[in-house]
Amino acid sequence: MHIDQLSVAELEIQRDSVLQQYNGLKELDLALDLTRGKPCREQVALSDALDGILHGNYLAENGTDVRNYGGLGGLAEARALFSQVLNTPPEETLVAGNSSLTLMYNTIDFALTEGLRGPLSAWGNNDAVKFLCPTPGYDRHFAICEHLGIEMISVPMLDSGPDMDIIETLVKEDPSIKGIWCVPRFSNPTGGVYSNETVERIAHLGLIAGDHFIIMWDNAYAIHTLYDDAPPLMPVRDLCHKYGTMDNLFQFGSTSKITFAGAGVAFLASSKNNLTALMQHLAFQTIGPDKVNQLRHVRFLANPDKLATHMAAHAAIIRLRFECVIDALEQELSDRGMGDWSSPRGGYFVSFNTLPGLAKNVVKLAESIGVKLTPAGATFPYGDDPQDTNIRLAPTFPHLEDVRVATNAFVICVKLASIEHYLHLKH
Repeated sequence: MHIDQLSVAELEIQRDSVLQQYNGLKELDLALDLTRGKPCREQVALSDALDGILHGNYLAENGTDVRNYGGLGGLAEARALFSQVLNTPPEETLVAGNSSLTLMYNTIDFALTEGLRGPLSAWGNNDAVKFLCPTPGYDRHFAICEHLGIEMISVPMLDSGPDMDIIETLVKEDPSIKGIWCVPRFSNPTGGVYSNETVERIAHLGLIAGDHFIIMWDNAYAIHTLYDDAPPLMPVRDLCHKYGTMDNLFQFGSTSKITFAGAGVAFLASSKNNLTALMQHLAFQTIGPDKVNQLRHVRFLANPDKLATHMAAHAAIIRLRFECVIDALEQELSDRGMGDWSSPRGGYFVSFNTLPGLAKNVVKLAESIGVKLTPAGATFPYGDDPQDTNIRLAPTFPHLEDVRVATNAFVICVKLASIEHYLHLKH
């Protein structure tokens, strides 16, 4: 029965029952963690063949010895391989070290301090620099802006992606807005996929906002499907090319959740103008990336169908964890009026919305029984969820049985917080 249809007496009976379950969990001395979207041990083991795969052959296709300096843009065969993930031409793709977050930080910092089109274009010349942040969103994106002193503007996420009506109005009215963060396929944390219309309108933003505006297209989960019917993403590069806004676009990806999370390969794609400027900037930081690791990845993943079969193996491992979470939520909370949640077809997260004002309480209740959750508010700029509703669940890393126990504990915390909330309202 829906919670708002229960009488005080019925709520008290349910509260006592749930409280008994909650206290029982306290006695179990749990130590479970659903905080970060990390691949589990079985997933990283899928790439163990990377170790020793070169067999002493350190020569790239063009004869380059990858053990030596140079190659700032990455190996040609690595650019060809990973450009397929982003649907970009190899010549517009740069392959670097293990962290796409590093590439994102460097891009923002370069635009802020030196300027993508020379010193006069540096955002730091302006009195204010602002960024659009679809929310709920990725906390590390927001941390970059906060660290660099960039003001963040929250924009609601819809089922189709960020609210483009709001975004287009904002960029028309405020030239101090310099860009937007996007996780377009299996968004963090909602798991949503941007609609074709949304992708097209984002590609068109450069004509509205001007060449100072950049689209930070973090396609981290581009090929991380859980099911064969997962919705595709329209290639944004094709639309930017159509509108002449290629200089507004930066795309990012990595193998962090494909091979080894801490020893993968990151890649960036943009216009030739942007890549030239960015590589000149990067040349002051490095003589070249880890080309040995790039070559390892090419030898491991470049065989026909290898990438597809490899990602299918990933999905087979973590699909059960997601289904465990979704099944528990549907069985225990469906039609109860205690919250709503996403049911993603790919990616790494489930987004849960409590009743307004209860997310922090649910996280605190869970922590008290040994279940760590991502802090409430983490999916919003400055850690401030104005409605205090969103909680990001990350089920990939723990063992399946631990996911089951943690999710059941989470459900009990949601029930307890919701029932006590309604009892307070009715007294």
